[in-house]
Amino acid sequence: MALSPKAQTIYSKISEGTPKFGDLKKMAKEIKKDHELAMELWSTAEYFPRLLSVLIMDKMLLTQEVMDQLAEDLNQNEYDQRNLIADWLLANQLMKSKKTKTLLESWEHHPAPILQRLFWYHQARLRWTGQTPPDNTQDLMASLEMNMEKAEPEVQWAMNFSAAQIGIHEPNYRTQCIDLGERLGLYKDDPVPRGCTPDYLPEFIRIEAAKHGK
Repeated sequence: MALSPKAQTIYSKISEGTPKFGDLKKMAKEIKKDHELAMELWSTAEYFPRLLSVLIMDKMLLTQEVMDQLAEDLNQNEYDQRNLIADWLLANQLMKSKKTKTLLESWEHHPAPILQRLFWYHQARLRWTGQTPPDNTQDLMASLEMNMEKAEPEVQWAMNFSAAQIGIHEPNYRTQCIDLGERLGLYKDDPVPRGCTPDYLPEFIRIEAAKHGK
């Protein structure tokens, strides 16, 4: 897509060097909602333009058809980049309306791994942001037990994170989540930077439950 003069000006600003996330958020605040401009920036397939794009999209235009295309487009980005772009999309758009939340809740078995990831990350957020957990935990646990071991890497991480949040914030399921982590052993041997919580479920849950006094 050939960029309009407005999009080209913005693209030139953020393609020079490595902009800070705060700079992108400041630009988005100045631009406000502009879906057409968002789609132009998205079409560059580049990391920082896509992050800015996510901030200025019109959530009411994010239909399932549009999300299917965005998910396919994200394959153009590197693993860590596409996950962060998707996480920004979740936090800044998809969780902001009933319509898009309904879409989120339908993606557990979507063919696109990045949308499956958003389903699970959304379930985790519903718990760690202090909201009352929804009543679907038993179904989630059954799916985790059955599917987490063989899930795609980006989906597996989000499933593991969701299991951790269930174990932390829903004590009735804590032992089951810890047992699941011990059985699968996911992330057990991963190095953990100082000050960070390990992804290995038993340790993740133990540390964070104690931190939250649960």
